[in-house]
Amino acid sequence: MNVAAILKLKGRDVVTASPGTSLLEIAQRLGEHKIGCIVIVDEGGNVSGIVSERDIVRELARIGAPVMEEPVEVYMTKSVVTCREADTIDRLMGEMTAHRFRHMPVVERGRLVGLVSIGDVVRMRIAEAEMEAAAMRDYIATG
Repeated sequence: MNVAAILKLKGRDVVTASPGTSLLEIAQRLGEHKIGCIVIVDEGGNVSGIVSERDIVRELARIGAPVMEEPVEVYMTKSVVTCREADTIDRLMGEMTAHRFRHMPVVERGRLVGLVSIGDVVRMRIAEAEMEAAAMRDYIATG
């Protein structure tokens, strides 16, 4: 199973923002869309960072309310680990576990084409395990 299969099921919509967007506006968008992160893209549509609800809470606790007026580019993760549609679920699980993040942008030919979360990966892994179990039951039942 690969990233393309996940995107086929969940869709390719990604909420994005520009680097100059305030943390307050980022937090409002997170709440409005009921999501855990926003991908930050430059004027050319290239991924320049990513910011999660955890990032915002961490900075709010460290600095206080004034941080919410600051631009996201100051606090976003700039070194973004991305994947491609051909990448396997195993690769994503390994990267997410090793680097301790829950969202990975999908990039093809330099363009953002989707976003995969750890929840998406777990859902696909469970579906895969259920299919294997059903196949094994059928095999055993038919001898």
